[in-house]
This record gives sequence, C-alpha cells and structure tokens, in this order.
Amino acid sequence: MFKYLFPAFGFLFSLSCQGQPLKPITLKTSKPMQSFYELEAQSIEGKAVSMSAYKGKKIMIVNVASRCGYTSQYTELQALYEKYKNKNFVILGFPCNQFMGQEPGTEEEIQSFCQKNYGVSFPLFSKVEVKGTELHPIYRWLTQKSLNGVEDAKVSWNFNKFLIDEEGNYVVHLESGAKPMDAEITAWIEGKK
Repeated sequence: MFKYLFPAFGFLFSLSCQGQPLKPITLKTSKPMQSFYELEAQSIEGKAVSMSAYKGKKIMIVNVASRCGYTSQYTELQALYEKYKNKNFVILGFPCNQFMGQEPGTEEEIQSFCQKNYGVSFPLFSKVEVKGTELHPIYRWLTQKSLNGVEDAKVSWNFNKFLIDEEGNYVVHLESGAKPMDAEITAWIEGKK
C-alpha cells in the first residue's frame, strides 16, 4: 500500500496497488525534534555530506540494491532525476545489504554497477543500515515520528522511498512497489500536490 501525506492539507491518502480509490485518513503532525538538515552521511566516494547541502530542494531518499527484483527501478529513478534535477529536486541513493544480501558489493563496485548499467548520476552514499539497532541516523530520522514529527515508518525492503520537502520536512514514505515516475510523485515535485 502506498501512502501519500500532504502536511499542508493535514491528511494522509492511502492508495492500494489494486487501484482502489484514495481514502483520506486524519493524521496528527507535530514539529520534528531534529532538523533533517542537521544530519550527514558519507558519499559513496567517502566524503562527509551534510543534508543542509540540499536545502531548498525536494528530496527522494531511496535504499537501493544491485541484485533485487526492484533493481530495474534505477532506470526510472535516473529518468526522474534527469527530468527534475534542474527544478530543485534530487534523489539520494543509500545502498543497503540488509534484505537477503542483495547489495553485497563494495562502494566502488556499487558505483561502477550503477553507472555502467543505469547511467546513474544522482548522489549515491556509502552502504547503510535502514532497520535494526545499527540504524543510520538519516534512517533513524526517517522512521521515527519522535524525530521527524509525522509518522513512524518501517523500511520493509529495498527501494523504499521517502519524500522530503524544500524546507526539510518529512512528507511521506512509499513502499518498494511505488514507481519513481508515478503521477502522484511527479505532481508533488511539480508542486501540484
């Protein structure tokens, strides 16, 4: 099930893969306890990157893997990035090997695979943990309402997606099956939602 949250309107939409209609669900939001822009991660090249570098941009964060049934989503992710990168939008890819060992490579192997097979040019980061006790701080913020101020979320598989607005506010968590070029996503990027 995909969830679309639009804080400005104060409600959450649920959309199932079977094409059922959107259903509004009331959701209480509160001010986040920690700013997204205070967080940092290591780039796939090994450099520290502050999330404040992305202030003013809409952000999609994706936990990626090279040997997953959803790996082909790299094609759409790159197409989405190409279409909107000059319109204050960025995708941040976080490799993760926590789901059946589907991202076993080194950072160099991951980067080479992504560029050679999918022409990936959006920022990639070093491998992280997206669940469990060793959660990366970015994923701790993304999955804990006490930090993001919106909802608790669970990363259930590779290619889960999180949307962050231009002011660093958590917008929504999308499951793996949500396609990067989904109309709801592109409408959000374009400011129509």
